[in-house]
Amino acid sequence: MPKIVVSLTDSKIRSAISQHKKSPDKAIKLSDGGGLYLLIDKKGGTYWRYDYVRPITKKRSTIGIGVYPTIGLADARRVREEFKELIAQNIDPSIERKAQEEKARFTHSTTFESVAREFIKTESVAASTEKRNTYIYQYLFDAFGKKPINEITARQLLEVCQIYERQGNTETARRMRSKASQVFKYGLVLDLCDRNVAMDIQGLLKPQKKEHHAAVTDPQMLGELLVAIDNYTKRGSVVMTYALRILPHVFVRPGELRHAEWKDVDLENKTWSYTPSKTENALGTQLIVPLSDQVLAMFKELHVITGNSEYCFANYWGKTRLLSDSSINKALKNLGFVNGETTGHGFRATARTLLDEVLKYPIERIEQQMGHQVRDMHGRAYNRTKYLDERVAMMQAWSDYLDSLKDKALKQ
Repeated sequence: MPKIVVSLTDSKIRSAISQHKKSPDKAIKLSDGGGLYLLIDKKGGTYWRYDYVRPITKKRSTIGIGVYPTIGLADARRVREEFKELIAQNIDPSIERKAQEEKARFTHSTTFESVAREFIKTESVAASTEKRNTYIYQYLFDAFGKKPINEITARQLLEVCQIYERQGNTETARRMRSKASQVFKYGLVLDLCDRNVAMDIQGLLKPQKKEHHAAVTDPQMLGELLVAIDNYTKRGSVVMTYALRILPHVFVRPGELRHAEWKDVDLENKTWSYTPSKTENALGTQLIVPLSDQVLAMFKELHVITGNSEYCFANYWGKTRLLSDSSINKALKNLGFVNGETTGHGFRATARTLLDEVLKYPIERIEQQMGHQVRDMHGRAYNRTKYLDERVAMMQAWSDYLDSLKDKALKQ
């Protein structure tokens, strides 16, 4: 007669564990029948095991189920029945478990977030862009970062982007779609998804309304602004005063001026050479800024103050030792020019307009000096030294013009 196995109960298990603690010389098995048993090892560990015959090889094998009491008696019995159903279908439970674990590992490694983080490692962007991208990626991760990349639909992506769009964050929504598109494209290369669903919603988001930086293009008002800047030293830092005085003459982006380094300024040859932030990744082309006599004099004075620092416009407060992003605009506002009248970036538009309309310089030379890509009649981009002599003359004429406007304002 086959041996009759009495089913386990929780009370029997607890009693056996208690008795084993008194004499833990050897491991014991508490059978529940049907191949299921609880193993109590010499150290008091309690583990569910299932003995079975492999469906193909017909060899005996054992598979673990879990630890008691984390896995209770009822749960262990349920797993046993699941294993029996697999065996009835000629499926080995051990092989099936390994397949499921591998699938889980693959699913985790192919979530949108995991693929995106791998893609991020391949990106080469400026620090400011990296910081902005961090927020954009986090918005995407919050929405479906844990979801396998091949299971995300175009509709899901559109719905998330449109939520931000309805809140008035149009540019954020567009950047989310753009960054998602790059991640999906990366996933396609790695054969982790079948399509770039971000491309399916291209054109469905509202276009960003381009806001131009406020700029002074009235010569009289510009003269008044230059006089106010000269007087700024009475209320602001000396370094900020030099930044405000130099910026209108060179009309570079405020961030590029703030990050100007002394190693890039050639006082002897009257040039400042640097790689514009807008093109450093795409072109890597340096921009040469000819220094007019007026700007050269200001840089020489500034060198006496900050010449031992890495940066021309070194700030002696704050962690970065640099003027902050908003400091120039705040300084202009402190001069009495309210929001919307002028910005640091607006000096670029000021120079572009007046150099063209008043001083009558070719728009190509102006654009080239602003660091924009300018092509010749054959479609070739001008190199960094092209027409440098003309630009030297233009920059000197521009400084002279600014001085004339300031003189008029002082006489009024």
